[in-house]
Amino acid sequence: MVKLGVADYGMLVWYGGHYDYDERIQAIRKIGYDGLERLYPDSAEDALRKAAQLRKLGMGFATCNAATPELSIKWTAALGASYVWAQVKGQSYEAYLRQVYEMTKAAEKYGVKIAVHNHLGSMAESQEQVETILHECPDTYLLLDTGHLAVAGGDVRYIAEKYYDRIAAYHLKGWKQSTTPDAEKWQDRGHFCGLGQGDFFIDNEFVFKNAIKNGFDGWVHIEHDTHEQDPHIDLKESFDILQKWRTEV
Repeated sequence: MVKLGVADYGMLVWYGGHYDYDERIQAIRKIGYDGLERLYPDSAEDALRKAAQLRKLGMGFATCNAATPELSIKWTAALGASYVWAQVKGQSYEAYLRQVYEMTKAAEKYGVKIAVHNHLGSMAESQEQVETILHECPDTYLLLDTGHLAVAGGDVRYIAEKYYDRIAAYHLKGWKQSTTPDAEKWQDRGHFCGLGQGDFFIDNEFVFKNAIKNGFDGWVHIEHDTHEQDPHIDLKESFDILQKWRTEV
């Protein structure tokens, strides 16, 4: 069964960081979400503590974001989570592919997936780049971000359908265009927002329903990058939309 999570980047920006972890996860649970995307532990002990706090609330998480890629893989594996973001720094596309491939091999030993997060301004920005990575790194997975792919001109329906069995998790979001949608820097073209709040068509509904129809039992995260009001209001709006879509499948 699909698990609904919060990729809490936008909350970190709004609040300026984590000040009360217990309060944060309790508020997210109260809305109805099943958990968080990432733990940000500063030690193995802290990773255990945070994972236990989530478990106590009947929640889970998808990955650990530790100080090094190796620790991210090991802590994610030890705590029974499913994937790690590809944390590579290749300065050329060739180097990037090589490093993704090597990180994938390292993670396989622990039964953990490496997921490339498609992102504007990265080496996994365009649809062509995403498909090249999946072709050249056949054991690597995709963290499909519908917002970043759509704004980059990609076809989210096509990627969701063709590569449904290569998707480790999803980021669903909307996009509000600025008054300069053709600006050179993508950050000046607009900002990401919650479901139903954007003015640029992103077929999140198809992607979500397609995942369910294909038996996806992993994480679908709402990543509300920019909040313009209390984040809990935004996250509740997006959660309610997901719940509505789920009943229609």
